[in-house]
Amino acid sequence: MSNWTEHEYCGNGLLLPLLSEEERWNQSFRAVLYLFGLIYCFLGVAIIADVFMSAIEVITSKTRKIYLARPSSPSTGVWRPGKAKVGDAAAAEEGKSSNGTGGGDPNKDPGSPPDVSEDPEVVEVRVWNDTVANLTLMALGSSAPEILLSVIELSGKNFEAGDLGPGTIVGSAAFNLLIISAVCVMGVPDGETRRIKGIKVFAVTTIFSLFAYAWLLVILVAVTPEVVDMWEAALTLIFFPLLVILAYMADKTWTCGGASALRFGGKKQLELGAGQLTGNSEGERMLGGKTFFRNGNLDKDGLVAFVKEVKKYPGLSDEDAALLAASKLVDSQPHSRMWYRIGAVRNFSGGRKTQPKLSIKLQELLDKPLKTVYDTINEHPNAPNIGKLMEPDELRKAVIEFRAATVAVPENVGTFEVTITRRGDLQHRAKVKVETIDGTAQENEDYIPINEIIIFEPNETEKQVKVEIVNDNQWEPDEEFFLKLGIVDDDISVADGEEKEEKVQLGRISIMEITILNDDEPGVISFPKRGLLVKETVGTAQITVLRKDGADGEVSVSWRTLDKSAVSGKDYKGGSGVLVFKHTEVSRIIEIPIINDMEPEKDECFEIELFNPTGGATLGAINRMAITITNDEDFNNVMGHLMSLTNANMEAIRVHRDTWASQIKDSMNVNGGDLENATWGDYLMHFLTFGWKVLFSLVPPPGLLGGWPCFVVSLAMIGLITAFVGDLAAIFGCIVHLHDSITAITLVAMGTSLPDTFASKCAAMQEKHADNAIGNITGSNSVNVFLGLGLPWLMAAIYHYSKGGVFAVPVGSLGFSVMVYTCTSLLAVALLLLRRNLSVFGKAELGGPRPYKIGSAVFLVFLWILYVFFSCLQTYGYISDVF
Repeated sequence: MSNWTEHEYCGNGLLLPLLSEEERWNQSFRAVLYLFGLIYCFLGVAIIADVFMSAIEVITSKTRKIYLARPSSPSTGVWRPGKAKVGDAAAAEEGKSSNGTGGGDPNKDPGSPPDVSEDPEVVEVRVWNDTVANLTLMALGSSAPEILLSVIELSGKNFEAGDLGPGTIVGSAAFNLLIISAVCVMGVPDGETRRIKGIKVFAVTTIFSLFAYAWLLVILVAVTPEVVDMWEAALTLIFFPLLVILAYMADKTWTCGGASALRFGGKKQLELGAGQLTGNSEGERMLGGKTFFRNGNLDKDGLVAFVKEVKKYPGLSDEDAALLAASKLVDSQPHSRMWYRIGAVRNFSGGRKTQPKLSIKLQELLDKPLKTVYDTINEHPNAPNIGKLMEPDELRKAVIEFRAATVAVPENVGTFEVTITRRGDLQHRAKVKVETIDGTAQENEDYIPINEIIIFEPNETEKQVKVEIVNDNQWEPDEEFFLKLGIVDDDISVADGEEKEEKVQLGRISIMEITILNDDEPGVISFPKRGLLVKETVGTAQITVLRKDGADGEVSVSWRTLDKSAVSGKDYKGGSGVLVFKHTEVSRIIEIPIINDMEPEKDECFEIELFNPTGGATLGAINRMAITITNDEDFNNVMGHLMSLTNANMEAIRVHRDTWASQIKDSMNVNGGDLENATWGDYLMHFLTFGWKVLFSLVPPPGLLGGWPCFVVSLAMIGLITAFVGDLAAIFGCIVHLHDSITAITLVAMGTSLPDTFASKCAAMQEKHADNAIGNITGSNSVNVFLGLGLPWLMAAIYHYSKGGVFAVPVGSLGFSVMVYTCTSLLAVALLLLRRNLSVFGKAELGGPRPYKIGSAVFLVFLWILYVFFSCLQTYGYISDVF
């Protein structure tokens, strides 16, 4: 490199330099300034591409409703529940059944919905085929900077060939195929694999991607050396629609030929809301099957099934359940590569996320048991049964309470014992305080007061407290006083700002009533009343059994549940057992779990019967109680609230906005306004990209007029920023003596491809197949050549032809770079084929055994380094021109 202090001026870009005084600036300072400007413009391109992708997402998600009539006669073809009859959908798409009568009425408008009596299936037709969308709008979205850079550079040079645009296209192709593939191979979690499911489409795009660069050599070297004629440029451009047509044909052949796919005679793909009815969709759903989404709205039954399982874990609020439901729904939906790319850009720019982020509070609740619950739920889209979870307090704390809530003793009993029990944590010592409280009985006059500490040693579950009654030999009515348990405040020092974790928790029976009696009968056992009303959401019904007219000695009574309109196992967990009253105990509780099915239904009831008393006790008049389970009156309100919360969470992470106001609000706030979950990285990147976000929030919202205004304006924005990228890259390369072709295949190619790298890695980690990770790379590389070179070269060829000249394209660096890339791409494709077919790699393009996964990634990165290395050697004259 020459001395930068020598004012070797580099300028003459299309838009830069902005100041003529730059000629006098220090070249080192200019180099740093232009490098940072280039990086900052890369951020801008990524963010406006996010807006552009949002418009494409809106455009390609357009659907229209069609009606699939159900013929009632076997001769016309009966629809099986949840399945579509092959061949009928094609006719149904024109509003007719397979017999051409539109469901039986020859006078009916064939485009109108069938009669309600025909019970039609209402589905939605996705207007854009996924393969066509990926190779047209999606490829344009991801490759727009490279394509526009080539067009702008050519236009700015009076339609003379440049090195930056073509070099960026070839360098971007090398980076995409080699580096992104390496990242995706390594990005799959250990022990897992990802195969390309749409292999026929991938084969077509791969063949075209190899042909595209070989074709460049043909027209530059073989046919008309270093000259591109109009027919050559036109043919290059024509290969683009040819690629789309052949890929579409391969997609329809594959989709319609699968045994498990719904075949619709080559018609457009059908979609139920967000779940696609395609052969390559992991979320296949047959017609009539239950889905979480229908026509874009949350399915109430699916939400009920999900929340019913999640709410088994104590401590989760409705807001938490709705957030988990939204996260589950996002996970279960099929996602396009556009969705992953938008998410990747927003993740590194500190913008609004495309996936719900669990709050810090909820993450703290997600200890091992709940993580197991959530992971199990995520394995199946319809929320499978996840079993019963232990209460978290009993896992970490000792729960201490009295054995009974009430006891009665004769006045002459003297001293008797009260039992205190412990459950939960039995590994450590636990302490509680016991003290007496006056009722009608007075301390020292009717009983001796107590104020003492009870200590449970490790693994000790019961302790007794001695209570002494004062016998004053005077007649008095029955009197009562109380025993109360309290938490002992161990004076444990803690650090400032930390909370001391209590190791002991009081149970439900933390206060005991003691009644002083004047008799010594064993007592009469009965229920306090004949009926009890409980809500379905109560969890556990507490049924009290009383022992009256005596409390002397130990007695017992058997009990059992009897089904009525409520059924054991469905509405409650019934059974039988023996209830024991120890000496002086006058009240015990039977606990019956109530099953909350979270479905609105009529009130139901069951009965509990007492029988077979022992120890001299007798049954009272009320020995059978009816328990009525009533639905919460606000069931619909609760579910409506949960539906609203879940929809709000889904709305918050929707890819696009419908109004300028919401766009501007998102751009002004870090993490889209979710400050609670914003990280320091979000704040840093939001600060760095704030200017771009605010500027691009003025672009028409994607929800406006079907997304087309946003599409056009954002594409123009990409072109404007790309023009600055071209000038910045060229001037920076000039300052540091870096040839345009090398700047293109390194800095510019990497800068424009990084968002795709992050998106592909996310897709590799989260998807079950490799299509969204690397399946689009070869198609994008093909489109780069056919559009990125075919279009500007055709423009230049026409221009020079009109002037009576020819469009000259020096083969030099471009031809050598294409040749080296073609060789490396053949080796890369061969590696992917080997990985797909050899068990040593796991028979998958991505993932597999760790040693071979690492080896594959290293090999691909090595190929890219070779490509850059040999291109540099040739550009700087260390390798003689081979053409």
